Formats: sequence, structure tokens, C-alpha cells
Amino acid sequence: MSDLTLNQAIDNIYTSINNDNEDIDLHIAALKGAMAREGVREAVFDPGRLAQSNRQGRKIMQSYFRQKGVKVSFAG
Repeated sequence: MSDLTLNQAIDNIYTSINNDNEDIDLHIAALKGAMAREGVREAVFDPGRLAQSNRQGRKIMQSYFRQKGVKVSFAG
């Protein structure tokens, strides 16, 4: 996989989430790489673009990404 920008990696995460988490682990790894290249410590997501934007859905997402080494926050 080529080097993605942070925004491209986040867009790929949104697409994966909306496709029943298809290849989510690969996209998280790409996101982690993009974050490291760009010196970003936290990925920021728009809850409106998530399949489950309620509190429980956001907490599950944060927990899963944290297990993969990515800190997640939500805009708004």
C-alpha cells in the first residue's frame, strides 16, 4: 500500500466502517502509519459520518482503535 495522507487514511476508515468494517485492520494500520509520518498523535473523526454515531458506538470505536495503537477523538 502506498503512503497515504492522514485525510486519505481517515476517509478509508469511514468507507470501511460503512461497509461492515471491511478490511478495517488494514485501514487502521495505514492510518497509524500516516499519523506517524505526519507527527499526529490523535485521529479526529466526524461522528456524523459514522455508521453508529451514538455514544456507545463511539466508545466501541475508541476502544478498538486503542487496542490497535491509535488514539481517537471526535469533532464537534
